[in-house]
Amino acid sequence: MNPKLALEYNTFSIAAHDPESGMFGIATSTKTPAVGAMCVYARAGVGAVVTQARTNPLLGIDGIDLLEKGYPAEDAISMLLHLDLQPERRQLLIVDSEGHCAAHTGDESEEWRGHLCGRNHVVGGNLLVGQRTVEAMSESFTESEGSYFPGRLLLALEAGQAAGGDRRGRQSAALYVVRDTPYPYLDLRVDEHPEPVAELRRIYGVVRKDLVPFIEALPTRGDTEGFTGEDIRGTLIPED
Repeated sequence: MNPKLALEYNTFSIAAHDPESGMFGIATSTKTPAVGAMCVYARAGVGAVVTQARTNPLLGIDGIDLLEKGYPAEDAISMLLHLDLQPERRQLLIVDSEGHCAAHTGDESEEWRGHLCGRNHVVGGNLLVGQRTVEAMSESFTESEGSYFPGRLLLALEAGQAAGGDRRGRQSAALYVVRDTPYPYLDLRVDEHPEPVAELRRIYGVVRKDLVPFIEALPTRGDTEGFTGEDIRGTLIPED
């Protein structure tokens, strides 16, 4: 690959699992457009993968496939890096269906760089203001245990931003959550904005109120009809 054309997402992210709801999710932000398009991968019942620094989307795709085949997070990350041509330039975060986490931060990714594994979550970043960004994210996620999982991810992202975040500045953010269906539970993106994490919070507030009731009523593999009660319909179709 021509290094002048390499896609760099010098990013701070959290990947996590909520055993109670079965959800997996990722929250991330960076000073590059459209972080949600290339860096976040998750599959219901399987796990979540973040690929950043010298981003390789194939690592996210292949990582999810390895988790679905039953490989734990540590084995999956070892297999991915063994086959990759530039592991020293990559940063990977993985959480599997058991809540086990693994991470890799390449020695040639930009300082400050690093990662931190905790209970049912892993955080990491590169080209950050400092280590406090990932520490604050992990602390926030741990302290919010028991609350609504997507909200926990967003709180962790906000904590990372408040602690410094990407030392180049701010541009995009994303929140991606899967639960028990092939389609995402939430897929929220701010692709280009001067305050992407704050804008993601605004969008999340609207979605939580106006869209989540509809999402929770959609058909699933176990209930192909879904729920179409008038209380749900009334939230979606305004009265004349």
